[in-house]
Amino acid sequence: MNNFDICLVRASLADAKKIWNMQKEAFAELFEKYQDFETSPAVEPLEKTIFRLKQPETYFYMIQLDKQTVGAVRVVDSGNNNRKRISPIFILPKFRNMGIAQKAIILAEKIHGSKNWELDTIIQEKGNCHLYEKMGYRTTEKTKIINDKLTLVFYQK
Repeated sequence: MNNFDICLVRASLADAKKIWNMQKEAFAELFEKYQDFETSPAVEPLEKTIFRLKQPETYFYMIQLDKQTVGAVRVVDSGNNNRKRISPIFILPKFRNMGIAQKAIILAEKIHGSKNWELDTIIQEKGNCHLYEKMGYRTTEKTKIINDKLTLVFYQK
């Protein structure tokens, strides 16, 4: 892993538009590739980001590289040792393939505990699957077909 300073900064409602704009940019390429009008974060309205930020079980973090925001991760954690969920995590295109997402997940697990996690990703995106498997996530064998190009696969840790 590269040697740089990554930190998670808890987002507030005031960050909604910034998160939403980054999310649209980060997921634009996948949206173009898969034309997923149903579940793609690239086409979600700003209101959905605002709604998530208001949820008491949602912890949205800005992912910062040397004090510059390069992405975000949302952790859903209702406490009581219930399963925690990453949905979504994203890195802006020019900061990808540097190990930032991996470090962000490690930091989220330090904050919220290392057990009982779940997430889903696009089965056709081998790089995403590899990242999560490398981080100790295992497929549940559950999948959801979104369209003829895209299938979600579900993971747990």
